[in-house]
Formats: sequence, structure tokens, C-alpha cells
Amino acid sequence: MLNSQLIEQLKTYLANLTKQVTLSVSVDDSDKSKELDDLATTLAGLSPLINLTYETQERTPALTISGESGSKMTFAGIPLGHEFTSLVLALLHSGGHPIKLDEEVIEQIKQLDGEFVFETYVSLSCQNCPDVVQALNMLSAINPNITHTMIDGALFEQEVNDRNIMAVPSVYLNGESFSQGRISLVDVLKKIDTGSAAKQAEALNQKSPFDVLVVGGGPAGASAAIYSARKGIKTGIVADRFGGQVLDTVGIENFISVKKTEGPKLVASLEEHVKDYDVDIMTGNLATNIEQNELFNVTLENGAVLQSKSVILATGARWRQMNVPGEEEYRGKGVAYCPHCDGPLFKGKPVAVIGGGNSGIEAAIDLAGIVEHVTVLEFDSKLRADQVLQDKAASMGNITIIKNALTTEVVGNGNKVTGLQYTDRLTDESHQLELAGIFVQIGLVPNSEWLADTIELTQRGEIITDKQGNTSISGIFAAGDVTDSPYKQIIIAMGDGANASLGAFDYLIRQVPDTQEQAKVA
Repeated sequence: MLNSQLIEQLKTYLANLTKQVTLSVSVDDSDKSKELDDLATTLAGLSPLINLTYETQERTPALTISGESGSKMTFAGIPLGHEFTSLVLALLHSGGHPIKLDEEVIEQIKQLDGEFVFETYVSLSCQNCPDVVQALNMLSAINPNITHTMIDGALFEQEVNDRNIMAVPSVYLNGESFSQGRISLVDVLKKIDTGSAAKQAEALNQKSPFDVLVVGGGPAGASAAIYSARKGIKTGIVADRFGGQVLDTVGIENFISVKKTEGPKLVASLEEHVKDYDVDIMTGNLATNIEQNELFNVTLENGAVLQSKSVILATGARWRQMNVPGEEEYRGKGVAYCPHCDGPLFKGKPVAVIGGGNSGIEAAIDLAGIVEHVTVLEFDSKLRADQVLQDKAASMGNITIIKNALTTEVVGNGNKVTGLQYTDRLTDESHQLELAGIFVQIGLVPNSEWLADTIELTQRGEIITDKQGNTSISGIFAAGDVTDSPYKQIIIAMGDGANASLGAFDYLIRQVPDTQEQAKVA
């Protein structure tokens, strides 16, 4: 199952084990069980600290990893594909290898009181799922009262149907729905440790003022932070999550010098690069307001206030919604925004893609290999996707493209999507399609609502900037997809971030007289 090169890499990783790890395997006569048995046997043969046992578990096939501390994490299915890294980390963390979390976070997890049984439904093609699986596995590795099971929805279809799961990752806690979509370890702790938000706010309020505070942790924010830190000035990043929208991007083939990569891999490299510098990274925090007094005050959702001499806004953008009846009601119940993550849940079923741009046609092509049929609905009279993508879609036998189509309603039965209604813009006739899923791919919306009364914005909500990244307020700069930059690309966002950082540094050095005066007073 594992090639020789991968086995050699695993030997190197598993050499870091310091404590005994037990692999408990539950198998039957199925082909998937044989695959899991082969995988477990191979792993056990790579380290004398790995002990292999067999026992019947709640699900089969399944592999449970237990550590000497009482940690317990289970993989129901074959943890390969995107989840192979989750398997390796589970082995290392169960076997005594240090977990890369701040000590105060580790202590917080240790102090959690009660029993927490987490279950996460995934698809092995989902690039968002591993982050959630790994976060919950770390909780389990630290606190023996927390257990976690990853469940491959493709192997346990009956459970998926019984729980009406139509989006991954879907997390359950003690049998009840807990979250859907990507969720960070910080956000998990906020939900299960009710006092964590107040503690975090208190800690943030104690921070001394920054020279540059970057709001947003995507490519623009990371670039801005690196360029600022390299100038030797006090730099911080505050963001909901590090990586932003790039975390949800699968294939990246236009990032110059890197022929092909995936969003999560690029984000991991970005974060590692930022951490090479003295940058205070504060994730799990949303900014809600910005005011200017002697310094800029950035208020966060938890009530904390961060101060800085200058601010770079790099809050990025999010997927645009259709804003039609039924969309919100059936979000995660057939209405989806990530074809790579949720596509496998619609195997053999008819789906629609809303949008005829590059994202929409790429989604249709990807889905066509999984689902029964794809109907693409495009509002305009022509597709906006690159011709090579249009040609590919036209060559596939199960993609239908409807132009001049205005989606008017998502139709469902109360539990899940059953279809959608659209109007032909040329004839004004209404039509209904019977569908199991709807994938929305209609562009981006800038994350700038919280700035509407502060910064000058375009009609589309984009922050207006000049060549140096200046906004309408001196000392506040902006970069990336949240700005009026005409092209929303990763490489352009990074350039914007560097540009805004250099602009902020130029602004700061021109404030020298005020800084000297403050130093005298101090």
C-alpha cells in the first residue's frame, strides 16, 4: 500500500516516538479491511514502540491509536489521501512527540472538565478536513477525557444518510451536531470552554502597542507581516484564521516558481515563513471596529482592543452567496461552496453549479467524474471561463450549460435540497430542476462590512487604495482581495501586502518627531 520512499520517510518520522503506542484494528473480510490491516501491519513494523492488536469496534474497518497517557483517537476508514498526515501526527503525538501549541493552550486543554466524544465525518478528497481532524486529535492527545473518531463518509454511507450529512467536515460532540466546515482548535475551545473568550480578551488587552498591526492572515497579510518584521519594527497579525481563503483552494498552478501546489500546503509554508520573524500571530479573532485616537484602536469580537501606530487591512474576501430563498436554510444540506470537499457526498446524483466563470466550469468538470449529471447555470449570455475550460466541459457527456439563467429559489423538503427554480431571462419563463446538490461559484465579496463607516469603499465594498496602499485615512493601509485591486490572485495579493508594508514603514519614519517627543515624556 505504501511505496518504499514513503516507508523510509515514515521510519524517519517514527524515530521520534518516545513512548509505547498501541494500534487496535477492527477488520472483517472486506477489501477495505484488508487495506487497513496491511497499513497497520506496515506501521507496526516500522518501530519497536508500536504494538498491534485486534478488537471489534463500533465501526469496521477502523484503526484506534492509544497512548500511554490514555489518549485515544480512531480512524474509521483508510486514513490515506489528505488524511495521511493526520495519521502520522496522531502516531507521533500519542507516542510522546511534543505538540506544537503554546503552553497556555495545552494547559487550558488539560483543565477541561467533562467527557468529550468527538466524531468528524470527512471525505478523503477534502482539503479542509485534515485541519479539523488534527485539531481534535491534538485535544485527545493532551486530555484523556477527550476522544475523537474520523469517519470516512464514503465507507459509512448509512451513517451519513441517517444523520443527513451533506457537507464535510461535519463534527458531532456527544452525539449532537457541533460544527460544519473548517473550524480551528481555538474555535473548538471557545465553544467547549465558555470562559476562554474572556481569558483571551484579557491577554490581548495586556499587549503593548504595535508599530504595524496587520488585520488578516491570508497571502497579503503574511507578506505584509514579513516585510514589516524585516524592518525591525514591532509587528502583529490578528486574524480569524491563518491562510484565509487560500485554505479552501485545492489546485494552484499559477504561483510563479511553484509548478503545482495546494492551498493548505501553501498556507503552511506561509505560516512557517512568518514564524521565522518576530511577529505576534493572534488567530481566532475577528476585528469589528477601528478608531483613531493617539494610536489606532482595533476592537475585536471578544471585546479586546489592540493598539498600533499603523494598520494594514488585509481581510480578504469570501464566496458570494446567491441570496435567494432557501439558500441559507439548506446551507450544508445540499447547498455547498466547495466541490472538492463535498462533491463525493453526491456520488451518482444530479447537481447544479451556479456560475460560468473559471471557478464554476472547473467545479463542473471536477464534479462530472463523480456525480450523475451537472447542470451549469450562468446568468450572462456567455460563459466567462477560459476557452480551454469551456472546451473541456463541452467534451464531457454529463454537463449541461444553461445561459441567461437567474436562480430564484432553492427547493427542499425541510431536510435537504431537492431542486432549484430559475427564470429564463430571455423568455421570463420559470423552470425547476430536480437536484440533490447546488454548488455556488459566483465570485467573491470583500470582507469589509465592518469598515463601512470608517474607510472609503467602492460600491462593491472594496477598500480604495493608492499606489502605496494608502486608504482614505492616513496611517491605515490595505492590501489584497479586500481592496479595489482589479485582479484577485494570490501572487498579486502578496505583492500588495509587501507594497502596503513598505508604505506603512515610510509613514512611520515620517512620524519620527512625534516618536521622539513621546520618548522624552516616557
